[in-house]
Amino acid sequence: MPAAALSVMGFFGAYAVTGSNGIFALGDYKQQIAAHERQYQQLDQQRTMLRNRVALLDPRHANPDLVDELVRKELNVAHPDEVIIPLK
Repeated sequence: MPAAALSVMGFFGAYAVTGSNGIFALGDYKQQIAAHERQYQQLDQQRTMLRNRVALLDPRHANPDLVDELVRKELNVAHPDEVIIPLK
């Protein structure tokens, strides 16, 4: 009986170290966390940019330069090499 108990404890101990959620997998989890944090930072920057554009397109006080740019782009009035420079 003690040998069986030691065998079971040894199995679970080895699995705790080398298993898919064991100590050796900790490095991989840290790499995944770092990658997800970088992706989150990129998405957060994109969200900030989009939030700014939405604020500029608010119907109560829309930015005339941005509205002009979007209208010209949607109506194909602007040339592909044309650069729109805001005055303010």
